[in-house]
Amino acid sequence: MSQGYDYVIVGGGSSGCVLAARLSENPSARVCLIEAGGRDSHPLIHMPVGFAKMTAGPLTWGLKTAPQKHANNREILYAQAKVLGGGSSINAEVFTRGHPGDYDRWVEEGADGWGFKDIQKYFLRSEGNTILSGTWHGTDGPLGVSNIPEPQRMTRAFVQSCQELGIPYNPDFNGPLQEGSGVYQTTTRNNRRCSAAVGYLRPALKRKNLTVITGALVLRVVFEGRRAVGVDYQVDGKRMTARADSEVLLTSGAIGTPKLMMLSGVGPAAALRSHGIDVIQDLAGVGENLQDHFGVDIVAELKDHDSLDKYNKLHWSIWAGLQYTLFNSGPITSNVVEGGAFWYGDKTSPYPDLQFHFLAGVGAEAGVPSVPKGSSGITLNSYTLRPKSRGTVTLRSADPRDLPIIDPNFLADPEDVKISVEGVKISQEIFAQPSLEKYIKIRHFPSRDVRTEADYIAYTRQYGRTSYHPTCTCKMGRDEMSVVDPHLRVHGLDGIRICDSSTMPSLVGSNTNAATIMIGEKAADMIRGNA
Repeated sequence: MSQGYDYVIVGGGSSGCVLAARLSENPSARVCLIEAGGRDSHPLIHMPVGFAKMTAGPLTWGLKTAPQKHANNREILYAQAKVLGGGSSINAEVFTRGHPGDYDRWVEEGADGWGFKDIQKYFLRSEGNTILSGTWHGTDGPLGVSNIPEPQRMTRAFVQSCQELGIPYNPDFNGPLQEGSGVYQTTTRNNRRCSAAVGYLRPALKRKNLTVITGALVLRVVFEGRRAVGVDYQVDGKRMTARADSEVLLTSGAIGTPKLMMLSGVGPAAALRSHGIDVIQDLAGVGENLQDHFGVDIVAELKDHDSLDKYNKLHWSIWAGLQYTLFNSGPITSNVVEGGAFWYGDKTSPYPDLQFHFLAGVGAEAGVPSVPKGSSGITLNSYTLRPKSRGTVTLRSADPRDLPIIDPNFLADPEDVKISVEGVKISQEIFAQPSLEKYIKIRHFPSRDVRTEADYIAYTRQYGRTSYHPTCTCKMGRDEMSVVDPHLRVHGLDGIRICDSSTMPSLVGSNTNAATIMIGEKAADMIRGNA
């Protein structure tokens, strides 16, 4: 069975929701958005604190990495969202955009028109900040951004400890200066998560020209010659085709997009033939150049129940639920990852090369170390902002139901190891400052046995993990490993663009959701022809 549209968007994540909303603003454009997951109806999605329960489970694809040869051959859990809103429905809601220098570097890497001065307007267009304004912030955009209403006591102690260490207070990580410590702004509005599905898609759903299909596995992009004309997909075992009279737009993210490209015959020819896939376009860069932030956690047990962990006890959790339901306040308004910092592992770096996330609790995410049962704790993780290691996404088989093989190749570059170790040491120094130290009973990870440089390297290899920022697997540029041009059109093909985080030429030095939404905004302008 076949249905006809102008635009078929594959993937209802951050960028897909932006495109569906923006392209359907034109009432004569027929827009179809296809998502593998379901609607964003799960109540945990909409509570800021819900992030802590969603890094594993039914709203994710259940991915793991290939054994990481520079991280003790561990297979690391790799949360990727499978729900409308994508990562913006299950992430920690931290709102950071990266350093202006990240985008100016993209231009040097072949992405003309993506320098900071070119893309800043798209950041401002997307942003609906409830506090900040001026040349660095938008106030009327669909993406709600606000301050955490009551930063937790441990978060405030963290920010004070950073200042005691000499990391100055910064009230705005997205302003003219990135460095410093502070409380993150979050993608929330009125103490509820504002995902791209909530901010962009929900207001557009009433439009007659927008069709949203959920629970659909896209099998392949359909080509006639070198032109993409639609996609084949499956819902409840029934095979359907959505035809695209204008363009097919891939927004399945840095894991899903290269997988679909390869299943459709676009990618490294020899690899495709080895799976029996007919080659439409030989593009060596599809699935290459994977970049992600490798976060390393340190964990301390507290003397008393001063962190959010106290709400693990039944009577406290009931009280928290009542507070949120009746007064829209209390611990459920917390995103857990409240505090943060941008600082230097290498003092000669022109801008910060480390980012820190402070969690007013422990065990919030799958695969992270914890403290003894019944006690409360705090977690601080850090990652190298611009890693030099490069990984891959490859096909397991030609069956669309098979998950791809993900190898981020974490810590392959010695420089990444060095900066990551500095992050762990600085994290420990922050915990040792008076404002936090007075609450801490014992630091469990790393233990006191970690003393030498070799010990720190071993700890980093054993306890680091993904920070959920895979990017760059269908990178933008003009070299032989690039996949799309600066207009996001796939090299050598017609009627198909990639409009998600996979097109970043290199990883930005921050969380990636705001940048992915910016890509969706700029893509919409280019597709509508008014760029």
